[in-house]
Amino acid sequence: MNEILKFHPILKEKVWGGEKIKNVLNKFSVSRKIGESWELSGLPENVSVVSEGKYKGQSLNQLISVYKEKISGKQVYEKYGKIFPLLIKFIDADDDLSVQVHPDDETAKNLYGQNGKNELWYILDSDENAELILGLNKNLSREEFRKSIKRNTLTENLNRVKVKRGDIFFIPAGRIHAVKKGVLLAEIQQASDITYRIYDWNRKDLNGKYRDLHIDEACKVADLNVEKNYLTKYSDEQNTFIPCVSNQFFTVNLLKFDKEIHKDYYESDSFVVFICTKGNFRIKYSGKETSVSFGETVLLPAAIKNIKIIPEQESELLEVFV
Repeated sequence: MNEILKFHPILKEKVWGGEKIKNVLNKFSVSRKIGESWELSGLPENVSVVSEGKYKGQSLNQLISVYKEKISGKQVYEKYGKIFPLLIKFIDADDDLSVQVHPDDETAKNLYGQNGKNELWYILDSDENAELILGLNKNLSREEFRKSIKRNTLTENLNRVKVKRGDIFFIPAGRIHAVKKGVLLAEIQQASDITYRIYDWNRKDLNGKYRDLHIDEACKVADLNVEKNYLTKYSDEQNTFIPCVSNQFFTVNLLKFDKEIHKDYYESDSFVVFICTKGNFRIKYSGKETSVSFGETVLLPAAIKNIKIIPEQESELLEVFV
């Protein structure tokens, strides 16, 4: 397996979705309510399919089944097997998303036999004064938290953070959060789709029904402590991979570059994902070449160890691996 892979985006219509995924990120859709573009997924019913090249038409899960550690990396394959451990997506909030929280691995595995969900957001674009909800603005007991949901006063206790392009936020399992109107972001998360919805702005879905809330589940897993700062700090260096977040679930680095970058992965034992967050560039490897444009995501199998990244203009990418 020695080919960089591109996949068809899986577009998700949402009551809060808009047109930036279509108009800004250049994903084709006739809908005006696209809320998410799943760029790389191995989750059942939503498995990414290769869009071009030698493996066109084959699914990510099929390829991992055949090529195993040549795609995933030896240690990653030993830990996760045929399951691709991450879900990469773009989110366009043309309206407020529901306030929610995710369970950790222990809870999710005990209840559902799945991973929990730790995630990271990279802000691609935001309207003036756009914001996120992250955590609470004061400490609450479990009972106070439950009562605030039942009495429809939860919004008084939510912490709001204004955002701008380039901001990074790590959202561990248990942290209360929501994307607010006017934010376009890239999301990197564990391969899980378990969400406990706490509050949905008294809104009906696309079928005219109120969406279910998961109050009991959320009250068990929510982190009710107040944090001083939720923003991830990172350096502003050019032409070098900048460390942003690294934990047991994923590592995310940022590259801002305007000249050719050589990168080797000989000491790595993982696949690598590139998400183009600005400009466009070419990747040269093993006598081959792949072009990547703004809004595209590509998968570098673990068997690929040496590449050159050549920007066509000032560009930017997120590097993701396990």
